[in-house]
Amino acid sequence: MTQSTATTLAIRPAGSLHRLPVWLVSALAGLAAAVTTELYGLVARSVGIPMYAGNVGADHAEPITVGMFAMGTVISTFWGTVLAVALARWALRPARTYLRATLALTLLSLVGPLAAGDTAWSTRLMLALAHLVAAALVIPAVTRRLESAPGRAGRG
Repeated sequence: MTQSTATTLAIRPAGSLHRLPVWLVSALAGLAAAVTTELYGLVARSVGIPMYAGNVGADHAEPITVGMFAMGTVISTFWGTVLAVALARWALRPARTYLRATLALTLLSLVGPLAAGDTAWSTRLMLALAHLVAAALVIPAVTRRLESAPGRAGRG
C-alpha cells in the first residue's frame, strides 16, 4: 500500500462524516462515549475508588450505581445534540460556536464533581475525568460534522 493510499483510507471515515445528519453523528458519538464512560466507571469501581458522591454542599453521599455513567453521558449528549442541530441551522459559524459553547459547558460541568459534598477526592477526580473523557469523544466528532454545515451564512 502506498502512502497516498494509506492517507486516503485514513481520511475516508472522517470525510464521510459530513454526509450524516448532525443529530446522528452526535448520537453515535454519544453512544460511544456512554459505553466508554460506563466501562471507565466499572474499572474505577474494580480498583477500589469509592462509588459514593454527594451534590455540591451535601452533607451525605449517595451511591453511584452501575449505569449512572452511561445515563449521565446520554443526557448530556441529548442536550448537546439539541444545541448542535440548532447551531447548524441558525449560527453564522456552527462549528466554531459549538466548540466554544461545549468547551465552556464542559468546564462548567467539572464544578459538580470537584465540589461534591461528602465525597472522597479520588471519587471527585475520577468523576471529573469521566466528564473529560465523554467530552473528548463527542465534541470533536460533532465539531467536524458542523464544519460542513452551512449555518445561517449559507442560507442567504
